[in-house]
Amino acid sequence: MLPARASLAVRCSGVATALLTWFERAGRKHLPWQREPTAYRVWVSEIMLQQTQVVTVIDYYQRFMARFADIAALAAAPVDEVLHLWTGLGYYARARNLHRAAQLIMTEHAGRFPQQLDQVQALPGIGRSTAGAILSLACSQRHAILDGNVKRVLSRYFAIHGHASQPQVERQLWALAQQCTPEQSVAEYTQAIMDLGATVCTRARPQCPLCPLREHCVAFAEGLQHTLPTPRPRKMRPQRSAYLVILKRDDGALLLEQRPPSGVWGGLWSFPQFEQRTAALQWLGDSSHERTPLPLPAYQHAFTHFDLTLHPLVAEFGAAMAVADHAQRLWYDPRHPARIGLAKPTLDLIALLAGPASLKPNQAS
Repeated sequence: MLPARASLAVRCSGVATALLTWFERAGRKHLPWQREPTAYRVWVSEIMLQQTQVVTVIDYYQRFMARFADIAALAAAPVDEVLHLWTGLGYYARARNLHRAAQLIMTEHAGRFPQQLDQVQALPGIGRSTAGAILSLACSQRHAILDGNVKRVLSRYFAIHGHASQPQVERQLWALAQQCTPEQSVAEYTQAIMDLGATVCTRARPQCPLCPLREHCVAFAEGLQHTLPTPRPRKMRPQRSAYLVILKRDDGALLLEQRPPSGVWGGLWSFPQFEQRTAALQWLGDSSHERTPLPLPAYQHAFTHFDLTLHPLVAEFGAAMAVADHAQRLWYDPRHPARIGLAKPTLDLIALLAGPASLKPNQAS
């Protein structure tokens, strides 16, 4: 048994041995993307798994792969359909980048997923860690990875202080990840260290008695497992607000418009949105709408870097209104939904309006 403060080289060499032994016994081996792990299948899974738990991803992944069985099918699909199958998964830039990358693979790599790390990193939405994960899991190439789970494992095992967003800390973690990655069984090792972080070396309640690395883990030896990794320095989250106009026809159809291709909910369909209530009311007035809209309770939505409060205003459709008169607007029938990508608040508000209680607006202005 080695002391926790054994030499760096010795402790790095023991990581792979311990993890591979543990993985054989306790690792996850039957996830959908682990069956026939082609570069395409692994790529889609790695993008979906960014900031999203495995249990959430599985159903989305299976539906996505049933529709887009290969790169060619994904590249040929309308982006609206890609976003439709991503609806509810969040972080929609991932879907847009996936679609764009598939098109680039078709035009620049003859439809074959590239096999060089720099070529993979050059694709939209793929960073160094994701590229390394794809090539190691699908092609057994030796590349280190450094996703959130791996950062947590290495930060505790080697007692690395400082948040990973700090350049010097990130460089140190990458060096350790590289040194710990074995020459053989790379795919198994890569899956093992991700699994350990996801199931044992968890953020809030690490299960140290079950960890194959605990004997040499500095955080465990020194009681630091609940303080490492170092939390990101807290900042005041910006608060923003906006007003949604929910225009409702007699048949239950709702007016949606497509957002610009970049920015918040880029390319998705949502209710017309305005920064000020007066602008929302003016838009309704300009459309020859005479009835006062009824407000629904405020809707709270958290983004990565700010919180957004949405104030929905529900209005009945007026016959004189010319609102769906260009390609970026449509009438959405919840009973026969179009295959388009919907922002999460849009999805939730549609469900609210289509529910048994239908519409119970707050009468306060």
